Amino acid sequence: MYSGAAFYAGGLFSLIAFVWVTYEVWTNNHRLTKTNKIIWTVAAFFFSFLTAIIYYFAEKRKEVIVS
Repeated sequence: MYSGAAFYAGGLFSLIAFVWVTYEVWTNNHRLTKTNKIIWTVAAFFFSFLTAIIYYFAEKRKEVIVS
């Protein structure tokens, strides 16, 4: 079965991923519309780790290429 430490570490990692995506979307990414920001935030709430990976490759890398 799962150990308690692994369970809490996974939860902490998910929380950090959710906070990172939410922060990036609402404060740093000015190209997104309000609707897209809401969609990213809801997705990050339900699928935090997966959303963080997708956001990085879909949106964050665009900033590096444009800069």
